[in-house]
This record gives sequence, C-alpha cells and structure tokens, in this order.
Amino acid sequence: MPTTPPEPLDFSKLQTYSVHGRHSKVTVKDFASPVRPGMTVTELIKGLPSQFAGVDFPEFITRTATAVCSKRPLMIGMGAHVIKVGLNPILIDLMKRGIITSIALNGAGIIHDTEIAMVGRTSEEVADVLGAGAFGAARETGEVLNRAIKQGAEKNIGLGKAVGRALLAHEFPYNDQSLLAQAEKMNIPVTVHVAVGTDIIHIHPGADGAAIGQTSYHDFQVFSRLVSSLEGGVYINIGSAVLLPEVFLKALTVVRNLGFEVKDFTTANFDFIRHYRPATNVVHRPTLEGGKGYNFTGHHELMIPLLAAAIVDRLQAI
Repeated sequence: MPTTPPEPLDFSKLQTYSVHGRHSKVTVKDFASPVRPGMTVTELIKGLPSQFAGVDFPEFITRTATAVCSKRPLMIGMGAHVIKVGLNPILIDLMKRGIITSIALNGAGIIHDTEIAMVGRTSEEVADVLGAGAFGAARETGEVLNRAIKQGAEKNIGLGKAVGRALLAHEFPYNDQSLLAQAEKMNIPVTVHVAVGTDIIHIHPGADGAAIGQTSYHDFQVFSRLVSSLEGGVYINIGSAVLLPEVFLKALTVVRNLGFEVKDFTTANFDFIRHYRPATNVVHRPTLEGGKGYNFTGHHELMIPLLAAAIVDRLQAI
C-alpha cells in the first residue's frame, strides 16, 4: 500500500560553536618537516609528525639508546622471515657494535640461517615440490642440523650453541652471513625454541625427538636466565606471531616467580600485520607494572634497517 515519504530533517536550528574555542587533537605544530637531501637519520626522525608512530618511534629509539648506554640487555626474538628477507647483515652488525646482546629464534630460523651459511641461498618454492612429497627434503640441511642437535644433546648444551658450533666447524663459505655462526664467534647467546613437527628437519631420517627436546628445553632455561636480567633493558619481537611471544611470557613469569625484579623495561613488536599474541604477550601484559611497550607495523625489510640506523645514529649523538 502507498506510504508517505519521510520529510527531510530541518538542520536550521542546529547549535554550533566556534572552532577557535574548541580543543583540537592536531595542530600545525604536530606536522612533519619537509625532507631535504643529505639529512641524517636523526634529523629525519626529528622531522616526523607528532602523531601516533611519529611519537612512539622516536621515544622507543631514545629508550633503547638509553638502555644500551647503561649496559642493559637488548634482546631480540624473531621469526625466520627476518632472515629470509635478507636482514642478517644488519643484525650481525648490531651484534658487533655490542648493541644486540642475545637472539631467540624459532625452529625455522636455524634452517634458513644454516642454508645461508652452506650455500648462500634458502627458501624453496613449496608449491613446486609439495605435490611430489618433496617439500623440505633437502638432504644436507637435515643432516647438518640433526647431527648438530644430537651432538648438542651429548654435550649438554643448547640447540642454538650446538648449531653455531657446527657451522663454524664445517667452515661453510657463507658463515660470515650467518647469525648463528657469527653469534657463536662473538659469544652472544642464541636460543632456539622448537615446536616439534613444524620444521622440515623433523621429517628427516636423522631427526631425534629426545635430542630436539633436550637442547630446546636447555635453551628455554638459558632464555629465562637472560630475561631475569632484563630490568632496564629492551626486548624486541620481530615477526613471530605466536611461538616467541608465548615463550617470552612464560620466561617472564618464571623469573618473577623465582624472585627476580623484572618490572621496568621496554618492549616492542615489529611486524607487517598486527597479531593478538605479540600485542598482548610482548607489548601490553609484561609492562603493566612498569616500563612501556610499543607496536610498529611495517615490512621488516624497511622497518628493521630504519630501526638499526636510528639506534646507531642516536648512540653516536649521545
């Protein structure tokens, strides 16, 4: 049946106020500065707009530089994608400068790092080989890593140290590009936190579940020891969406349970997608009683070089 169309609402009596007396969240004082040729990284960072990450990133760099100058730890937890996009040289340089004090990896991290050391390349095209059941079947990768893990268990050392030692012992041609090899040379702890069944070397004939469990658990205890000294330091999670945020939270509760004072420290999560666990287990929950957490979204291959450059530049200015 026919209906009467609604009448447009009359706005003529709407009450207004002056923009001059209104609080505004953004002013021209918050605007970015134009870039110019030859700017230093510090000048670029100073010229960021005073909004959101434009405030958080410089603040995080300041807190990190302060921690490094105070000889406090800068711990990195990272997924294997960081290695695959070519960032090893930047991380190795930060280790050489005494800025990064430890690295935590997932199981995939040792695979890609070892292949880089052995042949200077990594990351197969899964779609090309999965149909034939050949995904992850590279013989040398499985043999080198599983043998190293077994030797680590026999010597009662952690998985990260066992692989680092093995890479150096083999004198692989690209050891200079390997996080594990270079960290072992510099006596910088690398811990490896494995979820059994997630990594290609677990399907190789030489895999030893007991050795994997023993060496990875050893590394969790080493990681917990490192976290026990995190007061005043920095923990950065890069590209690990689940495993390392969970490991970090468990280690933190262990050391607090054992009476270590780890309350005032800085955390940050760097990833190209915001995930629940890094935001919750790295950025928010650990800093509820002190310190501060930050979340930065962007591609690793852009954000991590910028992070490194900003830290190095800031330290030079201090």
